[in-house]
Amino acid sequence: MPVRSYDSTADADSLWRLKRAFERGLGAETGDETKATAYAEKLTEEYREGYLEWVDRCVKHDERCVQLATTSQGNDTESIGYAFLLPDSLAYVWDAAVLNEIYVRPEYRATGLADDLMEAVLTVARDQDLPLGRIVLDVDSGNERARSFYDRYGFDHWGEMVARDL
Repeated sequence: MPVRSYDSTADADSLWRLKRAFERGLGAETGDETKATAYAEKLTEEYREGYLEWVDRCVKHDERCVQLATTSQGNDTESIGYAFLLPDSLAYVWDAAVLNEIYVRPEYRATGLADDLMEAVLTVARDQDLPLGRIVLDVDSGNERARSFYDRYGFDHWGEMVARDL
């Protein structure tokens, strides 16, 4: 299944569908009903517009920062996963490359597609101008599937993120 750079003119709607599935999955699979509701409720049209504008700004800085996985059947191409590496202009937040999101639709999991997306992200990250030669991400402690995936790629704990309500 091919992995290629995102094209905002052709791929915005399909990226948004994947992003919504990613967010709903985080809410439903890594928390209680309150978390699931909070994640689902934020997915408004206003959020969609803001998210896609932000993606466009990131892609203008580095056209490879969003990688899209597709599959084709006949003349139809369908987006089935994506990875979003923040451009190196944002690397100073963590002094490293930042994997913002990676998502594969459930029916394509355990096919090697997540590996293809990760390899694409690592290639882009290696080309970035980084304060520290590392890649970081945050992963929900309750997301065992994701944690196992990142463990397989040699990710180690590096500090701890804490949060509070505003």
